[in-house]
Amino acid sequence: MNYLQFDFHSTNSSQSEQLIALLSNQNFEGFEEDDDSLKAFIPENLFNENEFAEIVKIFPSILYTRVSVENINWNQQWESGFSPVTVGDFVAIRAGFHQPITNVAHEIIITPKMSFGTGHHATTHMMVQQMQHIDFANKSVLDFGTGTGVLAILAEKLGASKVFAIDNDEWSITNTIENIEQNSCSKITVELHNEIPKGTVYDVILANINLNVILANLDSIATVAKTGTPVLLSGFLLENEDRIKSSTAEAGFTYLSTVKKGDWIAVLIEKQ
Repeated sequence: MNYLQFDFHSTNSSQSEQLIALLSNQNFEGFEEDDDSLKAFIPENLFNENEFAEIVKIFPSILYTRVSVENINWNQQWESGFSPVTVGDFVAIRAGFHQPITNVAHEIIITPKMSFGTGHHATTHMMVQQMQHIDFANKSVLDFGTGTGVLAILAEKLGASKVFAIDNDEWSITNTIENIEQNSCSKITVELHNEIPKGTVYDVILANINLNVILANLDSIATVAKTGTPVLLSGFLLENEDRIKSSTAEAGFTYLSTVKKGDWIAVLIEKQ
């Protein structure tokens, strides 16, 4: 299978982050960032010209080129460019081929593949950062849109008694299971779902996806949240903050706080 490679030129870190988030929702499977450029890859048979055109309209100052390339060894691509991530002295996220990082409270080892959630992106970084302020001890946790399983793994390390991690992408599920095993976790259940299963309520809910998916599932999130359940959300831009606040209030949540990294935000709410 051939891939299309798009080279975006004259980008800054904020623009690259936005492009990655938007293109990830349109079947793009791999990205390579540099100081002022971004490469994005998608299987030729999954490329949608109209959807791509709508995305690039958002960035009129960015130039790009497009070429067709042969199938890509994604493991080799990721390993060559994957570097450890640290969130203060709280968490370090590294691959198995990196040296151990000892000056943090928690270390997470992942296999660097295509799944979103390595800690490099601002939204994952903020989710990890804010999790240190939430009480996970003996709590049941829902990780909605688990990606690589980083947040689920951290929840167990922070004392959660049970973690239910779901995603609608089979590759993410496979990668999450691998990462759970690497971190010797035993309290995480991983399942493939397009929506949140009903019938269980949770003490803590984590959702790092994107604006549209979160808004579409707010009622489902409310259904599986107990009164007082903290819900940590990310995957959207600062310009969406007012919409998130109003929509979560309508769904029965109390707004608690917002943190910002670049143009991205994470919002903490609580079930009324």
